[in-house]
Amino acid sequence: MVESSIDNSKTPAALLHKLCCRLLGDDSDSIAKSAAVSEHFQYALRVVGSRFTPSIATGEFRVVERIKRKLLKEKREVDIAIFSELCRKLASQPVLQNRWAILYFLLSVSENSSCDQSHGQSAGVPSFFCQGLPTYQTSTPAVSAHPSLAASRHTPGVLSLTHATSSSSGISSIPSRSSDRTPTPSSFAPNLGPTPSVHFADDKRTHQENDGSLLASLVVQSLSVTQNKVSINGQPGFTPGTGSVLQFMSYGNDTHNTSHEVSEAALLREIIYIFQGIEGKVIKLDQTNDAYRIDSKLGVPKAVRDLVNKLAELGWLFRKIRKYLDAHAGDKAMGLVGQSFCAALQQELTEYYRLLAVLEGQHQVGDAGFVGEGASGSLTLRRLMVWTYDPLMRLRTLAALVDACKGKKGGALLSALHSNMQHGDPFVKSLVRHTLNLVARPIRLILDRWIYEGELDDLYNEFFVAVDYDTKDDRLWYEKYSIRKPMLPSFISMELGTKILNIGKSINFIRCVCQDRSPISGEDEKALEYGRSQEASATAQLTADEEFGGTALEETVDTAYRVTSKRLLEIFFSKYKFLDHLRALRLYLLLGQGDFIRHLMDLLESDLAKAASTLYMHNLTGVLETAIRATNAQYADPEIIERLDCRLLEVSPGDTGWDVFSLDYHVDGPISTVFTPECMIHYLRIFNFLWRAKRMEYCLTEMWKQQMTNRKMLKSLPEVSPILHMCHMMGTEMIHFIHQMQYYITFEVLECCWADLKKQVAEASDLDHIIAAHETFLDQVLNRCLLDAESRPMLTQLRTIFDLIIQFQNAQESFFSAATAELQSRQRLEKAVELRTDEGEWGLTEWDEEEERKRSVKFVDNIIPDTRAQLKVLSKSYQDMVQQFLMMLTSHQDVSLRFLSFRLDFNEHYKKREPKLRSPLTHRYSKRVKTPMP
Repeated sequence: MVESSIDNSKTPAALLHKLCCRLLGDDSDSIAKSAAVSEHFQYALRVVGSRFTPSIATGEFRVVERIKRKLLKEKREVDIAIFSELCRKLASQPVLQNRWAILYFLLSVSENSSCDQSHGQSAGVPSFFCQGLPTYQTSTPAVSAHPSLAASRHTPGVLSLTHATSSSSGISSIPSRSSDRTPTPSSFAPNLGPTPSVHFADDKRTHQENDGSLLASLVVQSLSVTQNKVSINGQPGFTPGTGSVLQFMSYGNDTHNTSHEVSEAALLREIIYIFQGIEGKVIKLDQTNDAYRIDSKLGVPKAVRDLVNKLAELGWLFRKIRKYLDAHAGDKAMGLVGQSFCAALQQELTEYYRLLAVLEGQHQVGDAGFVGEGASGSLTLRRLMVWTYDPLMRLRTLAALVDACKGKKGGALLSALHSNMQHGDPFVKSLVRHTLNLVARPIRLILDRWIYEGELDDLYNEFFVAVDYDTKDDRLWYEKYSIRKPMLPSFISMELGTKILNIGKSINFIRCVCQDRSPISGEDEKALEYGRSQEASATAQLTADEEFGGTALEETVDTAYRVTSKRLLEIFFSKYKFLDHLRALRLYLLLGQGDFIRHLMDLLESDLAKAASTLYMHNLTGVLETAIRATNAQYADPEIIERLDCRLLEVSPGDTGWDVFSLDYHVDGPISTVFTPECMIHYLRIFNFLWRAKRMEYCLTEMWKQQMTNRKMLKSLPEVSPILHMCHMMGTEMIHFIHQMQYYITFEVLECCWADLKKQVAEASDLDHIIAAHETFLDQVLNRCLLDAESRPMLTQLRTIFDLIIQFQNAQESFFSAATAELQSRQRLEKAVELRTDEGEWGLTEWDEEEERKRSVKFVDNIIPDTRAQLKVLSKSYQDMVQQFLMMLTSHQDVSLRFLSFRLDFNEHYKKREPKLRSPLTHRYSKRVKTPMP
């Protein structure tokens, strides 16, 4: 049937037979004359009869240009013109549908012929039809069983052929032609798969349907048989398996050269496996250098080795990232952020796998021969270097992130990622930003729930806000919530982190401490709901252009912070009357209610003058209530008055009631967050200092009243005039000192600090600002009242001065008592003399004169000198103490205290007595402050 089909000289089979005869050098038209022609013709029919459609449609223009370049290289310009005209005519024929396959087949035959001639083979027998064709395992059935073509089996001029092939790609190593010491891997051949039957008929339609597939199959098969027989272990006649294409290159025609280069196709195949972290037979992992390297025993040029080493870096980076993912997959210790990081890496590797699939497809196309070597789109090492540049940079960045994030979790992991974003390369910066946004999603969700609901859903301790569930509600604001600094991302400042902390803390404070679960109303609710919607939208649609921690986050936090803080302050000021309690502390504990304090001191004078052990709380409480009802304090809020109480400090031996008495103010509920026990202790210290200073003023006022009264009364005792003068001078000096101290404490300390506190409280934006302002107020009062640790020597000196004033008071009262007794004795004697004289008796007897003389001698010779000496000692001690106190004031850091020294010595009385006080105070202070430490 085959022979009968050749009679028609215009069928494709006849034309193919003529082509075989021409290539084999046999011009005879009879097939029976040459068995060799018949054998090669049968093989060509099997090749042409197979259907194969390439995976990539190679353009006809590309093949034409390649043929023209080949002719130009051979300096055949005339043939180029002829070939162009033939191509034009070929394009005008509508019968042929796959012209590129025809052109490619002719080009392959020409190239194989040239190659055979360059190797010294016979020009008459091309290698394409060489002796010893490869044997295939597949068989060709005689005819097709397709029912539509059953009638064509017995029709003359119809050829029915079936050809099916099945191959599998793989790598096989063979020894070189001259030596078997250096194995050379072959390249991968594509898996063509089974091919259906193909029928050739005389009609025009059958020719049009099968020309393209026949010629395409011929092209594929021509690439399979272009290789000569290769001997293995010296055994001729070896033929490779189905689909194996041995691309074998030697350095030259010298058959004695034993150094052979691995083909580029083989290297490409192994490089693609290296990209997946899989070792090959040529490129293996060097454990010493931790890098993929070509086997040193293979003869590969240094340039190729360097190129492969650069490409192998991609596989090394992939292996590093893959190893990290495998080690941390499902590791709950990493937390949600760590798992998000692994998911982001896996997403990047998924894109990398797509690249590998494309490269694999390109390599298989090149392996099948559908893209010529060096043609545009073919896969080479250098083109692979260019194509993998961006993936290499991407994997380098991801590997750097893996190194930076090892052993970290939560916010610390985000900080590590953000530190890598400070890069000058926009590509790297964009990749890290995109990764950071994906990884930060769990933190963003925790943040949303914290600032909008006050709930901390942090199972793995990844968030930078920590909670202590053992803390009670009364210490909620101070101890229950805190910032976990290691988990604070570097792109969130401490100020912003504190705001985030205060938002959730304020919500929990309102719910738990203030017991207010009412919703936020009005515009604040709308603003908060808008912030929630915006935050949810931003969280759900994170892109590479957005950056977690940017202005959007700041605006969201500011909105929630403003709303929650405003609500908390409203509850604090309205429901719990914080300002009223603050004002009560100023009026009562800081002695701001003058009439109440004065009346209380008058009522308590007799009791407080007694020993401290004789005082009882119920008596003091009764006196306190009397003072409240008798002064303007009775008009205060009853809740405020109920919190005011008396308190006795710890009693020491020798203490009087003045030393242990104190007022107290009870605080509880939410206001105790500001008025903490520590703050109330500070208030107690300040009250004791002010109470003592107030007592000095009270005592000096009483002494002045006694001086004015006794001076008129004791005019009849001229011997007491020097004592009275001394008392008046000392009293005046002490009154000036105490008045200046009271003015400083009342106006320069309390009033100024109170004005600053009211201003800061009015401008406060959250509870923390109020707490800070209140603590600043207390610190300033303590420092300026000499109650801090640095001013302890000055406070001791001041208390010594106060003690001298009390001693002076006691001495003056004793002297006035003695002088009054002497005056009364003399007045009684005068009255007795007058009475006796009126009765006609002697005014004085000898016994009376003797008693009068003894009393006068005792008063004049004993009491007056002793009092004078005591007053001189007190005056000297007092002046020395004040002088030392002034010297301490001049060297104090506080400017207001240095100015106090000027007022205390306004007439420079102490300055004249002490040379150290004569030097400029500011100069001495600046010299003391600016002197560097040794």
